[in-house]
Amino acid sequence: MLQSHLTFGTRKEAPRDEVAKNASLLVRAGYINKLHAGVYTFLPLGLRTFKKIEQIIREKVNAVGAQEVFMPSLQPKENWEKTGRWDTMTDLFKVKDASDREYALGPTHEEVVVPLVQQFATSYKQLPLSVYQFQTKFRMELRAKSGILRVREFTMKDMYSYHTSEEDLSNFYERMKLVYADIFDTVGIGHVTKMTFASGGSFSKYSHEFQAITPAGEDTIYVCQKCNVAVNKEIIADQSTCPECGNDKLVEEKAIEVGNIFDLKTKFSKAFDYTVKDGNGVQIPVLMGCYGIGVGRLLGTVVEVLADEKGLVWPANIAPFDAHIIVLGKDETLVRRAKELEVHLGQHHKEVLIDDRDVSAGEKFADADLIGIPVRIVISEKTENQGVYEVKNRSTGTVEMIPAEKIASVW
Repeated sequence: MLQSHLTFGTRKEAPRDEVAKNASLLVRAGYINKLHAGVYTFLPLGLRTFKKIEQIIREKVNAVGAQEVFMPSLQPKENWEKTGRWDTMTDLFKVKDASDREYALGPTHEEVVVPLVQQFATSYKQLPLSVYQFQTKFRMELRAKSGILRVREFTMKDMYSYHTSEEDLSNFYERMKLVYADIFDTVGIGHVTKMTFASGGSFSKYSHEFQAITPAGEDTIYVCQKCNVAVNKEIIADQSTCPECGNDKLVEEKAIEVGNIFDLKTKFSKAFDYTVKDGNGVQIPVLMGCYGIGVGRLLGTVVEVLADEKGLVWPANIAPFDAHIIVLGKDETLVRRAKELEVHLGQHHKEVLIDDRDVSAGEKFADADLIGIPVRIVISEKTENQGVYEVKNRSTGTVEMIPAEKIASVW
């Protein structure tokens, strides 16, 4: 893709109304655009990275047998009254139509997914099962801040599992802990992400959050120095030792919550009177678990954790492109060479952004660092004469001269 064709380019200055590093860099680099507080548009570069994160999550949860659906955001008031959350959920957006009927703009989907599955899974033989979606959520966040970390409209992967026994739910819940750890490893922040014990609320003694350690975090966690799990500040008063191993050496850290899982038990299935027949024909309660990851929030967290003073630094798995080719000089043969290289790398399943703009070399290099694509390849008269490419690794800063015939082996 030619960078000159990108409608939404980079900006020299950070937006004045963005304090958070994630939003400031993403806006400057042409990944997102702010519509108003807590609401953002994902631009082409940002959407490419967003979709790659989404696909990683999709592949990981598909591997445990989850089935993807797409449920409505506009939800009937009656369902929320059944669960008791119409009047108790303080950040619920409520709307009325011309006939005075009331609806909720879904911040979550238990009120939809339970009656949905209830219609189809009526026997114990159909369980366990799990369903998930990527869907827009709405929350009446009065303090929208921290860029794309705390917003009013966002996309979440929410997943729900259904079981006929505590043992089966527990086994699946433990499996999802591993799936989540794998997701965070794959997007590049596994090294700073801790499984964190949190209050289970009305569901169970504990829920589990996945918290990425960074100074930009709004949450406070206490990390066990023995087993490396953590405890959220909200339960530390009642839990002075590690719930996992009993160690009392816990170190305070700031962190961003990038995912959470809950053992819901019968909290929502009971509200809809959802039971199934067992092998003896007896109606038994359905047990549930839920598992959430905010896609945009995860993207923003990667920025907070990995970006440097020059700009974004994307892990290869989620970068918008695999390589950023910088054309230095106005000779059209250099652009043709860049396009030929794009075709060659495409044969090796690599996607390329070509900076063919008529701007200075300094501006091109600065923008390449800002945009953060993992590999920068320079094409110039000098490299053409020498039959090599200048290749820079964005993460390490290492620069190498790679022979043209070996360029595809950089990865």
